[in-house]
Amino acid sequence: MFNLNLKHVFVLTIVFAFNLNVLAQSVNGIQTPKEFFGFKPGADRMLFSYEQLISYLQKLDEVSPKIKLEEIGKTPLGKPMYIAFISSEENINNLDKLKEINKELALNPALSEEQREKYFSEGKVFVLGTLSMHSDEVGPSQAAPLVAYNLVTSDDPEMLEVLNNVVYMMVPSHNPDGMDKVVEHYNKYKGTKYESSSMPGVYHKYIGHDNNRDFVTLTQEDTKAIARIYNKTWFPQVMVEKHQMGKTGPRYFVPPMHDPIAENVDAGIWNWTGVFGSKLITDMTKAGLKGVSQHYLFDDYWPGSTETAIWKNVIGFLTECASANYATPVYVEPNELNVYGKGLSEYEKSINMPQPWQGGWWRLSDIVEYEVVSTKSILETASQHREEILMYRNDLCRKEVELGKTEPPYYYILPQKQHDKSELLDLVNLLDEHGINVYFLKKSITINNQICEEGDFIIPLAQPFRAFIKEVMEKQNYPVRHYTPNGKIMKPYDITSWSLPLHKGVTSVEVNEKVLIPQSDMEKVIAPVSIKMRPGLEYDAVLFTAANNESYKAAFTALSSGIEVERLTEAVEVKGEKVPAGSFLIDLSFNNRKEVDKLIGGLSVPPMYLVSASGYKTEKLVKPKVALVETNFHDMDAGWTRFVFDNYGIDYTILMPEDFEKTELTKKFDVIVFPSVNKSVLMEGKYKSGERYYIPQYPPEFTKGIGKKGMEMLMTFLDKGGIIVSWGNSTEMFMGTLEIKHGEKDKEEFQLPVRDISKSLSKNGLYVPGSLLRVELTNDNPLTYGMQDEIGVFFRGKPVFATSIPHFDMDRRVIAKFPKENIMMSGYAEKVEKLKYKTAMVWLKKGKGQLVLFGFNPQFRGSTNVSFKLLFNSLLLNKTQ
Repeated sequence: MFNLNLKHVFVLTIVFAFNLNVLAQSVNGIQTPKEFFGFKPGADRMLFSYEQLISYLQKLDEVSPKIKLEEIGKTPLGKPMYIAFISSEENINNLDKLKEINKELALNPALSEEQREKYFSEGKVFVLGTLSMHSDEVGPSQAAPLVAYNLVTSDDPEMLEVLNNVVYMMVPSHNPDGMDKVVEHYNKYKGTKYESSSMPGVYHKYIGHDNNRDFVTLTQEDTKAIARIYNKTWFPQVMVEKHQMGKTGPRYFVPPMHDPIAENVDAGIWNWTGVFGSKLITDMTKAGLKGVSQHYLFDDYWPGSTETAIWKNVIGFLTECASANYATPVYVEPNELNVYGKGLSEYEKSINMPQPWQGGWWRLSDIVEYEVVSTKSILETASQHREEILMYRNDLCRKEVELGKTEPPYYYILPQKQHDKSELLDLVNLLDEHGINVYFLKKSITINNQICEEGDFIIPLAQPFRAFIKEVMEKQNYPVRHYTPNGKIMKPYDITSWSLPLHKGVTSVEVNEKVLIPQSDMEKVIAPVSIKMRPGLEYDAVLFTAANNESYKAAFTALSSGIEVERLTEAVEVKGEKVPAGSFLIDLSFNNRKEVDKLIGGLSVPPMYLVSASGYKTEKLVKPKVALVETNFHDMDAGWTRFVFDNYGIDYTILMPEDFEKTELTKKFDVIVFPSVNKSVLMEGKYKSGERYYIPQYPPEFTKGIGKKGMEMLMTFLDKGGIIVSWGNSTEMFMGTLEIKHGEKDKEEFQLPVRDISKSLSKNGLYVPGSLLRVELTNDNPLTYGMQDEIGVFFRGKPVFATSIPHFDMDRRVIAKFPKENIMMSGYAEKVEKLKYKTAMVWLKKGKGQLVLFGFNPQFRGSTNVSFKLLFNSLLLNKTQ
């Protein structure tokens, strides 16, 4: 008891010194968070919404010269996103000048020493903090008002010095849409036994937790808004991404990260994260905050999170705080405390956690306290090392540019002649969003005995963001590290492939022999890039090649607009160019020319303009009635599928598992799509691992499965000619014995001529954590219209199919198989040779019905554009074939 009391005195005198103003009344007319919200942020069972959070920061902006709120974009649901600049009054008034200094230090390797010294003297360290991107991790955003209030009202000389040296750029909620969803859910069930239940669905318009996987492909509007801050506008020198983790482990994680780390990132970035982490653990421990860990669990070898900033020369890191049940306290028994992953083998005092937390009550107020103290520590470190950090930023700019001139690769070349021109242009525009300079050749030249044509795109590596260019343009080789010499390998935390050319199916040439392309031969690309072509003749038809993903967008959009579309049933040659079977033809004599012209205007690649639509073998394209199955179990894969469908103009209806038994599937739908989700979740609304079931933490109304009756309805749908498209874990639904009821007493049992053999392969050593593997595609099949003979697919080890001789009214065709050798294209795998000749995608027929089963995710995280057409073609299958 005596030690406990001393601890409380210690915390009150040291930690709360930074918080005293919060406990007081208004300072200089500035309302405290408690006065504004009616409760102190962090109070038990109390949460404020995003709108309330922004309203408070706007109030601070109105009355304090030390804070400025600026809108930075919109969320996917249209909410405004903000960044709060917090610093001294002088710095806030000089933000435009300081912004220009940031840009010069970040991007200009040719600064004179006089210019550099001037910028080092006048510049400030900009620290970007992004809060609660995962919206069930409520603490960082709930702490934001306290942090802001403390900073703008502090009269402590040391803090005033910090604010003179540092500009804190606080994004108060990285995911406003999700924040409101979570708060609404919590308040709905507060006071009931489901108060601590998980929110059903994803806390985002589309992708939920995967918003921390989107910082390479930049598909989401909120991702774009955050990435622009360090890619194109403010160029902060430091970035911290604030998260929460599980309830029963360490209380907090600070850098340095654990191995493996990204090999393309400069050593100085890792050293600086150690500087910040060392002060964090020191300050937090000094303040009496226990359970702070380092070198634990979280590695940093892969881009995709907000920390992709480290490939842009930003000193970037994350923090992770233990969670409560949103705002409801949890009591953790000492025997429940545990560790897993890397860096800690036991929950005991160690160099990576020198002062363990011993258990007890854990509240949102604890999380808020840890966030307040950690934020203060980060800002103090930035202040103490202001000039060194500014110098390092420009030194690294110079270093990366020089490396691009002296070490391979020197250039990446993107030939204009591509299988899919729309993906080429999309890649160029994406690189521009990342702050990468892309050029096109003004004339044909020869580089290392290879002819580069006029119009080819050139990406020099002599750029400040060289590390990022190399990371996303090369194929990936996982940095294998071991716990002990020749010991167990540290397994990847997430995926191991993200090569943009390979994932998009774009040919890229890496120039590794030293050569200099004269600047006079290149011209900088001004994004967005598109091909604008005038018809040059009177035309009555337009033809969209099936080789381009964008052509499918045109076709689906046209169908939704009532425009009649035909599809070529065989390849043709038009004006010397081969146009593949499956391409889309619109006859303008039957359609509104203005509507078609409007459609064409929204594309980056124009169609072929034809004098007439006659003379081509076609079939009418019928708009499919698509159902997309989505569960309530934070179904990110379904969310990504919704995003892809919306982006390509594909109309669909969401079908929840509980809807099957009460829906006339045959009348309402042509195609039912099952994204990757466990069979037990789909059928029973429960998680299952082996033979063990886990009760989900959702209110019971959200845990309904398809059930026996729903499965009967699905099999009737198949029997009547419906099409089922399924990939990943959901394909297990269609393995083994299935049953069709033809009447009350007439039932038919059958087994499709396919089985999943991935378990046996895994037992024999196959391990694929998420890599791009080569597959060979079957030609002249409607499912492979517009595809090349072989592509890379994103594969995670299961399922793997084996087909068999069919019986009765069944059939099968292998659509994609792994080759004999050279299976690995990018990433990491063990015993990948076990996949030789194995089936990765199969088409099946049962009576009038069809199934398309993928062993891989054709739309993985919206990033595997190279395989999108396989999914699109599945939706467009002819029901009568």
